Amino acid sequence: MLQHTPCQCQKIITLFDELFAHSHHTKLVCALCDGRYGEADEPVYEPANAVRSYHQLVFAHGYFSSALHEISHWCVAGSARRLLEDFGYWYQPDGRSALEQAEFEKVEIKPQAIEWLLSLASNTVFVASADNLSGEKCDDLAFRLLLSAQARRYLAHGLPTRAALLLSKLQQTYGGQVTIEKLYWPEEAYKCDLSNAVISSTEAP
Repeated sequence: MLQHTPCQCQKIITLFDELFAHSHHTKLVCALCDGRYGEADEPVYEPANAVRSYHQLVFAHGYFSSALHEISHWCVAGSARRLLEDFGYWYQPDGRSALEQAEFEKVEIKPQAIEWLLSLASNTVFVASADNLSGEKCDDLAFRLLLSAQARRYLAHGLPTRAALLLSKLQQTYGGQVTIEKLYWPEEAYKCDLSNAVISSTEAP
């Protein structure tokens, strides 16, 4: 019988469920812990149905980074999209054309900007993902620059409500700091243009 590595994400599952299981009828689920192996071990948002009274936000491979990524998509999805599987988005698999990739990146900027901030709050490394390894070769710098600008914009003007609640909880749990200087790529010149903006582990976002 195949042996599967236990999920290391129970803490964030508990944090998420404490915040949102009652208020938004949504639970965070690890695909592996839910018995989804092989091709079934994929991220997906599953709205409530006749059998299950709550929504499920499923992340892949038992990875903390996958949990943060899927949570970030959920944080930007409006109430209507949260009634649709995968928020009603059509996902074009790896191998996209340049035009398809541009559309993919447009949808990913805000979620990945939130993911970056949540990663900092959790003291984990964030890796931007254009996610098109076998498609047309594209320089992802433009995507990453838009991503970092959006992350700094969130820091300056505030996150969506659900993201702000979770970020505060992650900071309390993991002690991470979200500071402006951490939201630049090496290719960018650092400019402290947000009055030394910082979200510390003791401050509400």
